[in-house]
Amino acid sequence: MHSCLNIELTEKLSAKLTTKLTARFTTKLTAGFTTKLTAGFVNGMVALTCALGALPALTVAQTQTTGAPYPSKPITLVIPFPAGSGTDAVGRIFAVEMGNILGQQVVVENKPGGNATIGAQQVARAQPDGYTLFLATNTPMSAAPWLMKSIPYDPIKDFTPIARGGNLPFMLVINPKLPVKTVQELVAYAKKNPGKLNYASGNSTGIVGGATLAVRTGIDIVHVPYKGTPQAMTDLVGGQVDLMFTDVASGMPFVKSGQMRALAVSTAERSALAPELPSMMEAGVPDFDLNSWNGYLGPAGLSPEVVRKINAAINQTIAKPEIKARLANLGFDAFSGTPESFTTFVATQRDVWRDMIQGAGIQPE
Repeated sequence: MHSCLNIELTEKLSAKLTTKLTARFTTKLTAGFTTKLTAGFVNGMVALTCALGALPALTVAQTQTTGAPYPSKPITLVIPFPAGSGTDAVGRIFAVEMGNILGQQVVVENKPGGNATIGAQQVARAQPDGYTLFLATNTPMSAAPWLMKSIPYDPIKDFTPIARGGNLPFMLVINPKLPVKTVQELVAYAKKNPGKLNYASGNSTGIVGGATLAVRTGIDIVHVPYKGTPQAMTDLVGGQVDLMFTDVASGMPFVKSGQMRALAVSTAERSALAPELPSMMEAGVPDFDLNSWNGYLGPAGLSPEVVRKINAAINQTIAKPEIKARLANLGFDAFSGTPESFTTFVATQRDVWRDMIQGAGIQPE
């Protein structure tokens, strides 16, 4: 009897104990499994998020290397001067031809102002994928660092030089109502009327040209800055300003129509694009040699393959006789070269323009 009771009690106690132990073990096991599962899920989501965050960088790299062949969509060419300027006219010819060669449209976007620094800043901040290019000149790359107290980019570190475009010779033009026909007559007239003549500028070459003329000849003329060449020429024709240095491309149509009078080219020697005009040095102004250049750049970090393709398109454009002739008719001397030679040129031109600006007594503003 007692044995039966003991066996029954033992079975009941054993069942209860087993139930409790099983419950505790299951709880711990479930909690541990859940914790590990949760941790694994969180870690997996973090890894996925990081991977997704890296996609833009991967996309850029793939576009430049292993992705779709470049270019696979339209390209924007930023020109830091107004429509109608010499740089704009030249840039639009290049844009059409480059688009034909590359198989994608090259769209011109004018971003004038701030000594061309507004357009330069836009390109410096763009993705280095080859779809934002910059038609730069000496203004934002060589002169602005010395004409302005600060600029929102580094002309060397923030860009990838691609190809030189050529030179845009400048000439000294005056309102035809002025009673002078040569540079020396202009200097003599200015000395008889100190502070009464003014000169316009629509870019750094115009600024430095006028200041250098004043310093080298000892005349007192007043500077009137403009946002771009077209506005400055309009006021010169209208008689609001007396003289300016303008690119041959923009100014020659007005000279031929008699609305302006050209006195000399700004280079050390005569230009084949305007052979009838003497150089400033030939006209009696010592050590006067001022030339405007342009070239094509992208943001820093542009892949060598993209640089090679754009450089080839630019060189092929210039190699076409009909295109070179059209550019010459605009007063543009087109030539190019390698990305490496253009990189060296951009770096050395900063020093060249620093010396000219400081030599003209121009203070940064």
